[in-house]
Amino acid sequence: MKIWVDADACPAAIKDILYRAANRAQLSLTLIANQMLRVPPSPWIRALQVQSGFDVADQRIVQEAIAGDLVITADIPLAALVIAKGAQVLDPRGDLLDAGNIQERLTMRNFMDGLRSGGVETGGPAAFSAADRQAFANRLDGLLARRTQP
Repeated sequence: MKIWVDADACPAAIKDILYRAANRAQLSLTLIANQMLRVPPSPWIRALQVQSGFDVADQRIVQEAIAGDLVITADIPLAALVIAKGAQVLDPRGDLLDAGNIQERLTMRNFMDGLRSGGVETGGPAAFSAADRQAFANRLDGLLARRTQP
């Protein structure tokens, strides 16, 4: 299993959790962004800068991820694409996205996008909280623990 991170919008607290987990589990962690990222020195962690442009980082993640990998993203269309390849998706709030729930998430995302483009104020997501950070850490630990079980 490799971990791929849609890093442009990933909260710093989630990146810190991922750095510790990658080192502890000795897993490849790659953060992909269209800006330069600083990552701690580690044989398990790397940052990959892609060209600026709409969905360039997403396209690279889709290109790289394979079945069994874990992708960290809040981007629902990206999640759908990597799930179709057999990867798992964990969003920064700790929600696991999979073949069983991604279509519902895509439908809701498209519906809300349609409302916003029609001028309806839908508000945004709630602020990222300590509870979100803990939910992410707990879910990640569970996924990593399952990986090591026979």
